[in-house]
Amino acid sequence: MARPRVTGPLDAEVRIPGSKSLTNRYLVLAALADGPSRLRAPLHSRDTALMVASLRALGAEVREIDGDGAFGPDLEVRPLETGSISEARIDCGLAGTVMRFVPPLAAMKNGSTAFDGDPHARLRPMSATIAALRGLGVAVDDGGTGSLPFTVGGTGQVAGGRLEIDAGASSQFVSALLLAGARFRDGLHLVHTGSHVPSREHIAMTAAVLRGAGVHVDDSVPNEWRVAPGPIRAFDVRIEPDLSNAGPFLAAALVAGGTVRMAGWPERTTQVGDRWRQILPRLGGSVTLSDGILTVTGTGRVTGAELADTGELAPTVAALCAMADSPSVLTGIAHLRGHETDRLAALTAEINRLGGDAEETPDGLAIRPASLHGGVFETYADHRMATAGALIGLAVPGVDVQDIGTTAKTLPEFPQLWQELAATASAAPAPAGGTATDGGIR
Repeated sequence: MARPRVTGPLDAEVRIPGSKSLTNRYLVLAALADGPSRLRAPLHSRDTALMVASLRALGAEVREIDGDGAFGPDLEVRPLETGSISEARIDCGLAGTVMRFVPPLAAMKNGSTAFDGDPHARLRPMSATIAALRGLGVAVDDGGTGSLPFTVGGTGQVAGGRLEIDAGASSQFVSALLLAGARFRDGLHLVHTGSHVPSREHIAMTAAVLRGAGVHVDDSVPNEWRVAPGPIRAFDVRIEPDLSNAGPFLAAALVAGGTVRMAGWPERTTQVGDRWRQILPRLGGSVTLSDGILTVTGTGRVTGAELADTGELAPTVAALCAMADSPSVLTGIAHLRGHETDRLAALTAEINRLGGDAEETPDGLAIRPASLHGGVFETYADHRMATAGALIGLAVPGVDVQDIGTTAKTLPEFPQLWQELAATASAAPAPAGGTATDGGIR
């Protein structure tokens, strides 16, 4: 596609679709609820389409209905019948929420459910899910691999009770069990036995959506969660915009100079993307939130920083740090090695391919100032690698991001929205420290 060309500071107003994390959590809850539920302005992307397809395969009814969302219809969900007899095949794609959230639901059906996904999905950590199901008395045939593909042998009911797991590789292992725990016969008392659970904000999000559906969740003891058995109340909910996907657009203000405004920003949220309000000022931007509009202003100059636990925001943060005028250190993100790709290795390779100076550390990245040049930026079938490359391409002429279409995983509209963002740049010279840009995406 045509390359966005920025010749001056930005002056953009951006809207983005709904949160993937919230959409897929609410879809799972709706499939287990005590009546029909409605998701208003949900995300429509590959990850959510895979979730919808998996729930339909298990017997839930998911129907598109007209709504007022700018990015697609609402979804009405009629729950599946636990205990019913069925055989199913689930395509997880590369969606961690599908490969981890859906197996506990399959365990509550009567029959076998086969799970598989993209080639990269077979490399993602799954042993904690498989071990957890076995710990609950569910038969799982994984051929001894601890990964996809595997088959869950459901018996129509899961007893639940106390369960110990090591969720050190992903918070999704915890969220998956919490989402289904209320429908286990004895509820769930989940205990994490490792030293650290990454991305705890996502577990807090899971607890919040459960409480909103009338489920009692006790997380008062560190590394323990208790979910009381009982019904999950049907709901009608509006999905917040995806604040993690907002990151590249907001960060563009720091790179190109000027201002980016994001409408619909919630005053209070469980989304990890709300941390942009603290991260971007550390990197040289100015951030304000007023009347639901988040405004980010930059000078065109990025300042390096030491940042911890940036989680799924780290690829965008690393792209900014690669263009900073002082060193940066990102820590607490070792778990990104088990995401859609090994993001630490991928970011290091692609930043350095463009002349950067990035180095892997045991739990993160060290990035030092360097003069970047054009070249190919590989994406490894990872949507956040693609948006990180597009952000660098906004400041460095001649950067070609391969397979920008991989952004369809969580934001199919990204190429169009990125073009529209770039088109708002004025013809005036960029502010001091800024750079006219010609970033290519393919």
